[in-house]
Amino acid sequence: MTGGATPMTDYAPDHAASLAHAHGHDCTCAGEPKPTMPQPPPAEDIRAQMMDDVVAMLKRCYDPEIPVDIWELGLIYRVDIDKEYNVVVDMTLTSPACPVAGELPLQVQDAVKAVDMVNSCKVELVWEPPWTPEMMSEVAKVQLDMF
Repeated sequence: MTGGATPMTDYAPDHAASLAHAHGHDCTCAGEPKPTMPQPPPAEDIRAQMMDDVVAMLKRCYDPEIPVDIWELGLIYRVDIDKEYNVVVDMTLTSPACPVAGELPLQVQDAVKAVDMVNSCKVELVWEPPWTPEMMSEVAKVQLDMF
């Protein structure tokens, strides 16, 4: 060979393995555990995060006659999220004669459907148990000066 280049004569297989590790290649060297791939979060964690997001959206829904959100008012009786990320909400109103009976459940449905990963939302208007002011959270009672 002519010139200033020196041929590599002592090629070491361990050198290739360490280069592979340095560059993120998947290889297993003697005595080293095989690297594990990151796993997606369990479905329970996803549904728990979705529940937090659904509640946050429900807290944006208001009965126009009362300056407190429907969550704090205690109008939401149940929120279920199934394995396919379909949501069912049982809610009530302060009175069966409530003037927003036709629009508030639709507002709730639209708010929940806006949550990331929600496939569908069904809102059931229920009357049992009847809503009473005792169902309001402490936050709602403070906002309405009910102490």
